[in-house]
Amino acid sequence: MKNGKLMVAPTVLWLSFFFVIPLLIVVAVSFASRTPYGQVIFDFTLNNYQRFFEPLYLSIFAYTLGVALLTTVFTIILGYPLAYFIAQLPKKWQQPGLILVMIPFWINFLIRSYAWVIILRTRGLANTFLLEMGWIDLPMQFLYNETAVIIGMVYALLPFMVLPIYVSLEQFDRRLLEAASDLGASPFTAFRKITLPLTLPGIAAGTILVFISSLGMFVVPDVMGGAKSALVGNLIQNQFLAARDWPFGSALSIILAIMALVLIVLYYKALSAQKGGKADAKDLA
Repeated sequence: MKNGKLMVAPTVLWLSFFFVIPLLIVVAVSFASRTPYGQVIFDFTLNNYQRFFEPLYLSIFAYTLGVALLTTVFTIILGYPLAYFIAQLPKKWQQPGLILVMIPFWINFLIRSYAWVIILRTRGLANTFLLEMGWIDLPMQFLYNETAVIIGMVYALLPFMVLPIYVSLEQFDRRLLEAASDLGASPFTAFRKITLPLTLPGIAAGTILVFISSLGMFVVPDVMGGAKSALVGNLIQNQFLAARDWPFGSALSIILAIMALVLIVLYYKALSAQKGGKADAKDLA
């Protein structure tokens, strides 16, 4: 028992020093105020949290929720077929397929965002191709709008959806599909009543990862969205770096952290409440 505690001690110290203590500092600053020059004054106040409910900040938060929701939906639409395709490959090809999904993580995120700028800008690869093919007469505005933000965020967060779904598909008992076929179920019926329900935990895990990451995203909107596509992450960044309003930025960060915590708790409750997940043969009729 003592040896186990000694083995865990370095991890506990690491998390305490680099996670718990900074989080407590952010919580403390969120209840503070500031001088006109940005100096933090530790006098307890709820004004920073009350400011969040002003129409301007609520509209930014609502816009962020909409973008996060769209990003999550598109990652499910693109990620599930990709994960399914990788899971159907022979064993020797599944690992290379996963490596191809993970390769973007090996490149700096900011560089990948600017790569999309090169692709989507007025004289970028996309417009050049369309002009050369004669499909358009003038360059189209692909960049610095909501569509560009969605494209960049889906690209950045797609692996977070693919990997959990792949794990669910990999653990899936394929004998159930054989039984469904023997009972006369079509491939679509077998997918709808067996494969999809049994992989819902993977979809839910990917949804949580993508949605929470989307809420705090600030690089993609800043690089690809322009001034009209500011999300809560950009608002927090602005409070710390430009406005020098650390108390309000800390309050916004805590609100996002609480929302993420609530979503994670709901996910685990739904996962624990899920019944065995086994399909009944009579449901295939």
